[in-house]
Amino acid sequence: MTVTTTGDLPGEVYDVAIIGAGVVGTAIARELAAHPLRIALVEASDDVGDGTSKANTAILHTGFDAAPGTLEAGLVREGYRRLNTYAAEAGIPVEPLGALLVAWDSEQLAALPALAEKAVRNDCHDTRILDADEVYAREPRLGPGALGALEVPGESIICPWTTTLAYATQAVDAGADLHLNCTAGAIATGGAHGHHEIATSRGPLRARYLVNAAGLYSDEIDRRLGHTEFSVTPRRGQLIVFDKFARGLVSHILLPVPTARGKGVLVAPTVYGNVMLGPTAEDLDDKHATGSSAAGLALLRDKGARIMPELLEEEVTAVYAGLRAATEHADFQIRAHPEQRYVAVGGIRSTGLTASMAIAAHVRDLLTRCGLDPGPAQEREPPRMPNIGEAFPRPYQRADLIAADPAYGTVVCHCERVTRGEIRDALRATVPPGSLDGLRRRTRALGGRCQGFYCGAAVRAQFDEARATPAAAPVEARR
Repeated sequence: MTVTTTGDLPGEVYDVAIIGAGVVGTAIARELAAHPLRIALVEASDDVGDGTSKANTAILHTGFDAAPGTLEAGLVREGYRRLNTYAAEAGIPVEPLGALLVAWDSEQLAALPALAEKAVRNDCHDTRILDADEVYAREPRLGPGALGALEVPGESIICPWTTTLAYATQAVDAGADLHLNCTAGAIATGGAHGHHEIATSRGPLRARYLVNAAGLYSDEIDRRLGHTEFSVTPRRGQLIVFDKFARGLVSHILLPVPTARGKGVLVAPTVYGNVMLGPTAEDLDDKHATGSSAAGLALLRDKGARIMPELLEEEVTAVYAGLRAATEHADFQIRAHPEQRYVAVGGIRSTGLTASMAIAAHVRDLLTRCGLDPGPAQEREPPRMPNIGEAFPRPYQRADLIAADPAYGTVVCHCERVTRGEIRDALRATVPPGSLDGLRRRTRALGGRCQGFYCGAAVRAQFDEARATPAAAPVEARR
């Protein structure tokens, strides 16, 4: 219903408040907003998806290598099905490339049959072990020494930014309130009226039921409710993004044979036309340590030199790092506390993007067990999101859009070929960006080879002009 960034919060008592507007929090808001409920989604940042979600490795996982029988395995498998369908309906960029888990030594080669068997237990039945000749036939630019691979045809690449934005847009369109720049503090539960009262940086927020989807800070919120079941250790993942000229080097998502610490360093195309190398996996104490390090980048280049030596000869477009919410547990930490009308959603790692819609449905069911009567769900068409991927025509390539509105033929960001019309639409959308970084995630402007050196002034001028002008009606994305 509304997106607010300043001022006091409404005095009403919401049915459900959700803390954290990352991909999981927005998915939960979207799920609950389909019911006749008053929903508040609160986020400390000035935008949705501004934490862990913006630095995801952007892979839509089949769940083939999850630990069978875990909550994560089931939610990833179901989320993969749901998100594939939703992405097609909402226009979220997805490319089904398939993955190769490349074995570089005899121990890794010997592990492939067990991985294939695990995939079957996770209801992924189309994997196949390839010998070295077939691996190099598929990926001729692969470095020397590969002994074989496990092929996983269902793995895809996806746009994590558009996914989070689509969820938030649909939630707000369905009546949810999104409160940004709203940091949650102390939480009082019970009292004469029996609702939660959350102290925030914008005043008190009241709700009958509470969902904690605070990502890196989910353990801190959990402790305010008196629970100590998990602790979050920020796990930094550094990545290197190579220029679009590198895209022809690789056809699949190239994965290492996984270990207990994670999926390791991969090479993968992105839906934006680049190639990504990473991530690292560094456990830290600082939940704000999103800077890159010389040691981390050196490690990535060392790994990349073995996987695909030619990749390191390409220009680097960007280097970035994200923090994942690792815990001492091997599974998602999604727990209901009926006596408090509270659900904690913690320990959601990189597979949370894939699992997001299934997590949302699971949380709705847990809230029901906590006593919430959600009422009947109303089917709503998902919003049609603007295409910022390369698999389908972009506005600058579409004569029909340009003929109807010349702004779609006026390129502002030449590296990423972003037009004035796309920037205008993003600034008028249901959930507009609160910063230039948010605008970049919606349009790719400022995200190309020059990193805004040439287009920065023009993009900022359009951004500032829109913020100084009374809000126009949100625009519907052009199909």
